[in-house]
Amino acid sequence: MNSEPPAEANALWAQKSKLEQRYQIVLDRTTPHTTERWVFTGVALLIYFIRVFFAQGWYIVTYALGIYLLNLFLAFLQPKFDPSLEMDMQADAAEEGPSLPTRSDDEFRPFVRRLPEFKFWHSATRSIVIAFFCTLFRIFDIPVFWPILLLYFCILFTITMKRQIRHMIKYRYIPFNVGKKSYGNSGSKIFK
Repeated sequence: MNSEPPAEANALWAQKSKLEQRYQIVLDRTTPHTTERWVFTGVALLIYFIRVFFAQGWYIVTYALGIYLLNLFLAFLQPKFDPSLEMDMQADAAEEGPSLPTRSDDEFRPFVRRLPEFKFWHSATRSIVIAFFCTLFRIFDIPVFWPILLLYFCILFTITMKRQIRHMIKYRYIPFNVGKKSYGNSGSKIFK
């Protein structure tokens, strides 16, 4: 018996592998260009909204896209290691009795995101492209009263962001680099 796959399957597998490599090369080249990547995503989202506005449809797809982007944004804002769980572990350790200190409250701890910026951008852009692709087919244009979806999304966004901001205030973390010092060549000629 011949246990080797057919030549067509090997050729298809090779083409798939080559396309994946090209896609990864493009992603690797776009990694350092943060501003340009987000401008591209913003333009893609604007084109998508214009398409939905003029076509007067695909509100369910738009609602699903909004929920998914909100979920990504929340994962982007949250720390990788939840401080509330760390507080619970410290409280449990305090109940067991005295122990050696393992962490100082003044110790510098950098903010590590649960969802890194590049993965956030990549997932958001991919979801916008998929949603735009869905607008090409009438099967995804389910009739719905869109103001209810918009109202529900606004309420969901408000409640979710309110809870996230309270969490940020309670555990004193800021997910953005506000007022960060720059150590690069800032145009000053102090050492010249």
